Amino acid sequence: MDWVPIVFVTFKFLVLAIGMFYAIKWHYDQGNKEPEKAKEMRAVIRAGGKVAAIFMVTLLGLGIATYALVNMLGMDMHY
Repeated sequence: MDWVPIVFVTFKFLVLAIGMFYAIKWHYDQGNKEPEKAKEMRAVIRAGGKVAAIFMVTLLGLGIATYALVNMLGMDMHY
């Protein structure tokens, strides 16, 4: 039974190493392609900014709702 961890760890290492190799190769090959149009890049950045802003507003709303619920239930919020 002592050989099982050795075989599984070795197999896991090989699978992860091969996956990392192909991931790095794919990203390198993508970088060598013609650059995307600036218009498309601006649209992607703008969409990412909108998603980040929506996430932050949602997070703030969740924090406020949690605070209100804790106060309404009379829970102690001091450490």
